[in-house]
Formats: sequence, structure tokens, C-alpha cells
Amino acid sequence: MTATQYTNDGQQRILALLQVLAGHEVTGLTPKQIAEHQGCAPALVTRDLANLKQAGFAEQVPETHYWRLSPELVQISIKHGVALGRAQAKLDDIKNRFSRT
Repeated sequence: MTATQYTNDGQQRILALLQVLAGHEVTGLTPKQIAEHQGCAPALVTRDLANLKQAGFAEQVPETHYWRLSPELVQISIKHGVALGRAQAKLDDIKNRFSRT
């Protein structure tokens, strides 16, 4: 089996959409801007945004109704950074224990 047997255009498009939204957490993007960036139909963007909203990964800016990443998705990256920090602290502790003279 090859990796392409498991890929799905819709899922790949949603993952790419997360990348498009990254960096626009304050002002957000319009569905039209997203569609232009992704080179797909606006109807697909609407569907993808609805799915991201349902999953808690995207939200609309209240004042403009543009779309942005949700705090929940950003919090995942923060948790990742904290976990890496804990792992680094453990490695530093081991290094210090083995390098004592």
C-alpha cells in the first residue's frame, strides 16, 4: 500500500486551510480570500470552515464575521511547547547527573 491510498482531497484541503488561517488570528480572512489562496470553490471553503468550527478549530471574528483560528487550536500548540519544555528539563537533569565529577 502507498501513502496516496490513504489521502483524501477534502481532508488535505482542511489541513491546508489551517495553514492559511495561521497568522490571521486578529483580523481573520474572508471565505473569498481563503478560496483564492487555496484555488478552490467558495462553496468548498464554506463547508471546510463549518467543519473546522464544529471541531473547535476555527471561529468567526464577531465584528467582521471573517474567519480565524480558534483559541483551542492555538492552545494545542502551547501544550506542545510545554511538553517539549518538560522533556528538555528531564534531559538536562540526566545530563547533569552523568556529567558530575
